[in-house]
Amino acid sequence: MTARPAITRVLGDITEQRVDAIVNAANSSLLGGGGVDGAIHRRGGPEILAECRRLRAGRYGRGLPTGQAVATTAGRLPARWVIHTVGPVHSTTEDRSEQLASCYRESLRVAAELGARTVAFPAISTGVYRWPVADAARVAVRAVTEAAAVGAFVELRFVLFDEPAHRAFGAALAP
Repeated sequence: MTARPAITRVLGDITEQRVDAIVNAANSSLLGGGGVDGAIHRRGGPEILAECRRLRAGRYGRGLPTGQAVATTAGRLPARWVIHTVGPVHSTTEDRSEQLASCYRESLRVAAELGARTVAFPAISTGVYRWPVADAARVAVRAVTEAAAVGAFVELRFVLFDEPAHRAFGAALAP
């Protein structure tokens, strides 16, 4: 029987996490943007952008589809890899929870293929994609808990940028 990884949360900056893989809440272009995506590209340096451009020139010519994930180097970040995933834009007329859950599952699948044992996640889709943070936390925690068995993970960490997100993920993680 495989031990279950610790699923934790911290209030902080995802670009400062010393983990094997950092998950980037990317846009489909993979070429950087605002929020978490912009911070990861700025702090990680040009190596990340260069690999993203190669991905766009090849397999992801039309961009990375929502809910999928792909890895690049972490450049100057204190991690080994960045796993880019594109979250869905929140909708009040269409349930896109499965797409959001897929971001976490696919990121863990890619992390397992890389051999990552520690992974840090942001609160995907809660920024400019306007997903309500309490609902995003519920979806994220369920998806990560269910998918944790795909690899030999030791810790799966949610890195939350502000106190409301930290509280919401705390509530979602509570037994």
